[in-house]
Amino acid sequence: MSVLEASPIQAAALRILVVEDEDEMAAHLSQGLTDAGWDIELAQDGEAGFRCACEQPFDVLVVDRMLPLLDGLALVGRLRIRQVQTPVLFLTAMGSVADRVAGLEGGGDDYLLKPFAFAELNARVSALARRRTPSRERTLLQSGDLVLDRLARGVRRGVLDIELLPLEFKLLEFLMLNAGRVVTRTMLLEQVWGFHFDPRTNIVETHISRLRSKIDLPGGASLITTVRGAGYVVAG
Repeated sequence: MSVLEASPIQAAALRILVVEDEDEMAAHLSQGLTDAGWDIELAQDGEAGFRCACEQPFDVLVVDRMLPLLDGLALVGRLRIRQVQTPVLFLTAMGSVADRVAGLEGGGDDYLLKPFAFAELNARVSALARRRTPSRERTLLQSGDLVLDRLARGVRRGVLDIELLPLEFKLLEFLMLNAGRVVTRTMLLEQVWGFHFDPRTNIVETHISRLRSKIDLPGGASLITTVRGAGYVVAG
């Protein structure tokens, strides 16, 4: 198998969840998609795939139709009920017209039959990722295992949901929108509180401390780093 040159969308190492129960096929897909520049996560049954797709942000899901515990069609149907709108490519040997119609009407975005050519698989996955990327950039922000969903107004660290007050959410959102860059106290006062002057209080420090107490793990390093004399930064 030749290694395809990664397209610009692939060069960003966007994430694919592959849900495939056959070990040989799963390894084949993982190797081929990794060679093409993707970041791959594997799940080997429908229930595991459902949990993974709900708990982590992905750009594309590649799903077999015939899966143990929960078949691919039911998996995607449950995701759509949960409002998980990640594009889905069904990759399956079920190739009748009725099968394809059921897959597309059941929440799938594309349908590719086995056996397949990796060139076509990569082209289809790239097309789905391009469709997904603008929406993902607007709605999902991530730093490590911390995910902020701007659309659902939710925050999760790993599998743990974190409840934030509206101002805490706004503060974290602004920090994560600027991940990897130092955000000054003045910027926070203007963008989060709407102050265009310094109130000469410790309002920023107090809220950063409260936010850290909610999003940081006990005994672990803080996700929000203080840059002395400059401001705060969240890792990108």
